[in-house]
Amino acid sequence: MQFDLSAVETATLVFAGTLVFAFILAAFVLTAGLVALVLLGTGKLGWTVVSRSLLAVVHGINAGWDRLVHHAAAFDPAGDFQGQPSPSTGTYPRVILRDS
Repeated sequence: MQFDLSAVETATLVFAGTLVFAFILAAFVLTAGLVALVLLGTGKLGWTVVSRSLLAVVHGINAGWDRLVHHAAAFDPAGDFQGQPSPSTGTYPRVILRDS
């Protein structure tokens, strides 16, 4: 027995075509939504990685600077530099600037 589409009413064909079109449209919208979510997730992951990396770099620089300042504060330069007369005035000793 062979199926003949001419035996099906026009209203039934329109209804079936509308359902097929609705299914195609729904699949397109769901795919677009999924792609958008994937792109947003990738962007957020990238931003998180970049921001945490920058924070780690800044934290490392701050920690290194803190160690350097504490090391320099523990160093006593008074024994290394003796007061010398300045060539321009001849009376004032050179001033050693320290980190306050």
